[in-house]
Order: sequence, then structure tokens, then C-alpha cells
Amino acid sequence: MSALATEPTTVTKKPTSARATAETLAAKQRDISVSEFFAKNRHLLGFDNPRKALLTTVKEAVDNSLDACEEAGILPDITVVIEDLQPDRPASAKSSRYRVTVVDNGPGIVRKQVENVFGRLLFGSKFHRLKMSRGQQGIGISAAGMYGLITTGKPMLIQTRPKAEQRAHHIELAMNTKTNRAEVTVDEETDDFPLARLRELSPAVRDIAARGEYLSRREYPTGTCVSIELEGKYQRGRGSVDEFLELTAIANPHAKLTFVRPTRETAEDDEPNLVRGRAKAPEPADAAPAAPAPEVTTDLGDLVIFPRAVSELPPETQEIQPHPKGVELGTLLQMLKDYQEATKDSGTLYKFLQERFCRVSASTASEFCEKIGVTSRTKVPDIEPQQAQELYKAFQDAKLAPPPTDCLAPIGVQQLLKGMFKGVRAEFYAASSREADVYRGRPFLIETAIAFGGELPGDDSARVIRFANRVPLLFQQSACSSFKAVVETNWRNYDLQHPRAGLPVGPLVIMIHMASVWVPFTSESKEAIADYDEIRKEMKLALMECGRKLGIYLRKRAKMKRESERRDVFERYIGEIAKAVSEVNGTDAKRLFEALRAQAKKHTMIADQQLDDEGRRIRDEDPADQDGVIIVDAAGAESPPGGGQTRAEAAALKVAAMAHDDAPALIDTREVPRSSAKGKAKKEPGKAPVRPRATMAEEPPAPAKPAVSKTGPKPKLRLINGKYVPVDEGPGLF
Repeated sequence: MSALATEPTTVTKKPTSARATAETLAAKQRDISVSEFFAKNRHLLGFDNPRKALLTTVKEAVDNSLDACEEAGILPDITVVIEDLQPDRPASAKSSRYRVTVVDNGPGIVRKQVENVFGRLLFGSKFHRLKMSRGQQGIGISAAGMYGLITTGKPMLIQTRPKAEQRAHHIELAMNTKTNRAEVTVDEETDDFPLARLRELSPAVRDIAARGEYLSRREYPTGTCVSIELEGKYQRGRGSVDEFLELTAIANPHAKLTFVRPTRETAEDDEPNLVRGRAKAPEPADAAPAAPAPEVTTDLGDLVIFPRAVSELPPETQEIQPHPKGVELGTLLQMLKDYQEATKDSGTLYKFLQERFCRVSASTASEFCEKIGVTSRTKVPDIEPQQAQELYKAFQDAKLAPPPTDCLAPIGVQQLLKGMFKGVRAEFYAASSREADVYRGRPFLIETAIAFGGELPGDDSARVIRFANRVPLLFQQSACSSFKAVVETNWRNYDLQHPRAGLPVGPLVIMIHMASVWVPFTSESKEAIADYDEIRKEMKLALMECGRKLGIYLRKRAKMKRESERRDVFERYIGEIAKAVSEVNGTDAKRLFEALRAQAKKHTMIADQQLDDEGRRIRDEDPADQDGVIIVDAAGAESPPGGGQTRAEAAALKVAAMAHDDAPALIDTREVPRSSAKGKAKKEPGKAPVRPRATMAEEPPAPAKPAVSKTGPKPKLRLINGKYVPVDEGPGLF
């Protein structure tokens, strides 16, 4: 036997790790910071790709600026600057490093709150109040700074000046994601506000800055400036910063927005933007001053100015208390506990119901107390859990008025039309605003607007632009309640093509805006509205109202086209008709031609009407200056313009025109009165015998009627030159 066979085999065992115990597991458990959680799950906040991250950063900063200006009663003037810090990058690069700067003329931020506002997640003043605002969660701008710190390692730069006579605060801070607190690296005061560097970025920027129209100290006496460096991707088209600012200008016509584009963008391009900017042509030096034209978007290439369309701020909103029908049982128990602590066990249920809820009067509070078996003097600490459940049930069964709507600030129909007209090049505009409704006890209001025709593409599906509290929603369209409401509306009723389970087809832009004290977004990134039945129903009703206006306009336009074609066909032959009739009865051919053309114009007068951009017929101040216009007076009678005829004569002409629908006639073709058995015309009691109307200026004597045979059919007669002639014996035109 070999030596190898005689050696014993040794088996080595792997060392077994000790099993985890409750003590070892407990040692590994620790708190999770909210900033640490979102740093690992930044896609929940909208930072899931470079292009979307750049848009989200601009969006959060602009939303905060608009809210601050409106709460301070200042007309917003906001400047957005995107600087490309790597302009010499290779063409194959998928992203670049940008510096995003947003400057506003708002009230500024006090120094001691800067770290909390920009360096902490879930910190703000809008989460607990029931009042319409763009921001809700206190995450946005601090999350943008956190994303910039993660991708570039650069801190945020904040400049704020709360008072015009004082110097601005210059702070640079970075967020510590472990503690959800800010770490300040630079804290000083400066006079460089707004930043002078931003006025030297390009020739176009230097030009308007020299005229005092860009970041001047006069326009920005107070305000806030935020700069964030991040990894992003600038690309125009759908879902871009350009589109966001265009839509923001539409929904906020009281704001002026200035956008400075980066020097370089990604080569590949997406779909064109909704708004087509118009560059202002340079005026000659010796040109006479022209009348002021309406402000439109000015696109100068690397600089875009969205002007202010109105000079009035939206109505100031008021904070409201929760509605009883929108409170759940657990929330009610917590509210009772909080009230008990706030009043130090001395508050009564009667006072609690009136102070902590809306639409609960003194009598209603007494009824609630009686239903659960307590008095108006019962203290809140004495309420048993069973009584709290009975109170919650009484809330659901009670008939209460809906919540007040002074907490909402809708855009308004006229402002919607102005915003759409400023941004969308169309030929027809319509808007609708619904009455406020309630979901889960929270008031909301739906507004819609549509634009049709003009420069919009006619072969594509309709464009849907969505807003929530005046903020554009650019992503997750198919998951949004607004999109579902558009798809479920039957647009075929309004003369539009509408494929099943799709958007209508045609040159159409549909805008939907939801205003609410708390918009039910589907995620923290606030990109789509949750599909509540109450919300979708109101959206469909508002869309149907705009659709009816569009249907009326399209039918009017189609009828005008048909009447115009009808007139063209008639005018093609009236020359030959006038010549033939002149040869038959000697009538002046020119006079007959003009009379026939006047009749054609009268019966097709709708072809001459002009419709405004809302589909209404345009009326001149003087009705006599417009042909074919019928004015309805207070008595309901219709009279032609000019006042040359009496009302009776106008009514007679109208009846005569309605007698023949096919074509107008110059010759009276009324049916000859029937003859009696004795050859005399029947005479109705109380009426004179009917005499045929003459067609010439002088009325000829009444012609003798030919004898009518008692046997056989009656001959057909025609009145020609004052004589009745059988049709077969008379001359024919052909």
C-alpha cells in the first residue's frame, strides 16, 4: 500500500459565528434621521436623474419666492440664472455641473431662521395650517441643497436682506444628514445684493442691466438669493426648466419672471415648448413713438423675460380650522389631548368644538354635547373614550355647512384667459371656474381653460397642462386625476376627434388648476394629484363647461364656412340669371344683378360675422357700421341696423325671407287664392281680399283672371309683367 493511503484524512471545520440575540440586535438599533433617509431615497423627492434634479431645484426655489412675495403683499419679481460650470465638457457627457441661482424681491428671511429654513428637512410654517400655499411639507429647498452637497460637495450660498436700509446677510451652509442640522461655514454681511456678478453673464444681460431692467437695487430693495451647485442636465423641451417657467407665468400673471439660460445645452432636443417667445425687434432711432402694445414673452436667446400681465395680487387667503366631517377618530382623540394641555385641564368640550373646528356654532356645539350625554360645562379631561367615539359618529351624521372658501385664492376666469393669451398662440380661448367643493373635510376649487386653433398643431393629441395651487405639474401625467378627467370627458360632443381611452385630437391645449388648503399629491415630489372621486367629478364638470363653449364656437365657424360657400355658388350664376331674366321681361340687368347679390348677402349674412377669441360675435359700437348685424332690444324684437325701416316693415321683410329657405326671390311667388265654384275668390270674414304685390315701382291695374274650368286640373299660373300666364305657355329661361 502506498504511503498516501495510510495517512489519515483530517476535516477542518469552519468557525461558526455566534447567533444574534436580543441584546446584540438592540445594540445595532438607532434613530434614522429624516435627511439621511431622503439622501438614500432622493428619487422620492424628484432627484432621480440629472435633468429632473435641475428642474426640481428651480421649482422649489421659485415656489418659495412666490409664496413669500404674496404673503408680504409684494408683486413678485423673480430672476432665475443657470450657469454651466463645465462648458468645455465632451459632447458625449450625460450631465454637467451647474450653478442655479434664484433671486426674489420678497420680504427676506431673518438671520436666526436661515439655518432652519435651508438646512433642515421637514421644517416650515405651512404644514400645520389649513391655508392655500404652494409649499406644504418643508422639504423642497433644503432637499435641493442636500442634493447639491451630495453630488458636488459644495455648500449652499444664501443672501438675504430683510430691511432695505441694512446690509444683506451672506451665509454658506451645508446640511449634516446624520443630525438633520445645518453647519455654517461662512457668515458675514455684504452690500453686494443682488450679486453684481449676475449682471455680467452675457451681452444681452449686460444690455438690460445697463437700462436698469435687470437685478437693479431699485427693484430688489429686500429679498433673498439662493445659489446651489449640482450635477444636472439642461435640455429644452417637455419637462424642462423653460417649460416650467412658461407654465408658471401662465398660472401667475401677476409675477414677472426673468430666466438666464446656460451657455451650452445638451445636443439632443425634445419636443418644442408650449409657448413660442417673440423677440422684440430693435426700433429705429428716428421712429415715432408707437402705441403701447400688450406685453408678451420676450426671448432673446440666452435671456427670456416673462412680463407681468396684471398688477394685482391674488386675494389674501385666511387660515381655517378643520371641518368636523374631515376629522378621523384618532385625530379627534389627539386634538382633545392637545386642547387639554393647552388649557391646562380647564377647557370645556363646548368651547373646544367652537375653537378647534369650523362651521360649528354655539347651538351646534350644544347639540353635539347633548348627543353624547354631557353638558356645555363638561371639561375635556372628563370625556371618556366611548364618548369620543360617539362624538365622532355625531360628526358624520350631522348636516353642516361646507368649509369656508376664503382660505383659497383661485386664479380666476379673467386671469386664466390673460395667462393663456400671453403664453399660447391660439384663436379661441375659454375658461371656467367651479364653486368650491369638499373632500375629506378640506375645501378645494377646480378651474379649467382651453385654447384652440391658431399656431397649435392640428394632427397631434391635445396638450394637457396641470397645476396645483398655481404650481405646474410636469411628470407622472397618466397617474394624475387631472389627466384621467380629460380622458373620461366625451369630447365628441364638442365636434372633436376623441379616440377611446385617449386624449382628444386637434389643435387644443387644456389647462386644469386645483386650488386647495392641502393638495393630495401621490408622492413627496408633488408631481401628480391623487384620484379622489370628488376631485375628478369637479374636474370633469369644469371641462364640460369649457367644451360647450368650444362646441358653440366650432359650430358657428362651420356654419359661417357653409354660408360662405353657398354665397360663392350663388354669385357664380347670378350674372347669367340677371341677363336671362332681362331678355325675358326687359328688367334692367344691372339693377337685377345688384338686387340678387344683396339678397344673397342678406341670406348668408352669417358668413360676414367676426368672432373674437372667445367665440362671441364682435359688435361695433355703432351697429350701422357693420353689415348683417341684428341687435336684440329690451322688448325682444329684432331690428336691422341704421333705423331706416319701421318695426312692422322689418318684420314683414323677415317673414318674406323665411318663406323660401332655398334661394331668395325677387318675384312674388305667393300662391294664387283659391277660386270658389262660381269663379270668385274666397273671402275670409273680416279680411280684405289678397292682392298680389307688384314687383315694379308703380302698381299696375289688377289683371283679369282666366276662366277656370270646372272639369280637369287647374292650370298653374305665373304673374309676369302684371298678367297671369299659364306656365306651359310662358317663356322659359332655358
